[in-house]
Amino acid sequence: MPFSFRWSKALGRGLRLNAGRSGVSLTKRLGRATVSTTGRVSVRLGKGLSWRGKLW
Repeated sequence: MPFSFRWSKALGRGLRLNAGRSGVSLTKRLGRATVSTTGRVSVRLGKGLSWRGKLW
C-alpha cells in the first residue's frame, strides 16, 4: 500500500505554507484565485466548480 505525505500550515491572512513529497511551496489566496510559488493557479468558478492551470 503506497503512502503519501502532505502538510500545510496557515501563516497569516490568505498565506499558507505547504509541504509534501515533491517539496515545499507557498500559496496565496487572491479573492477567488489561489496562486502558488510552483506556478500553479486555481480559480473558484462557482459552488463545487474550479479551474486549475499553470502560469509557467
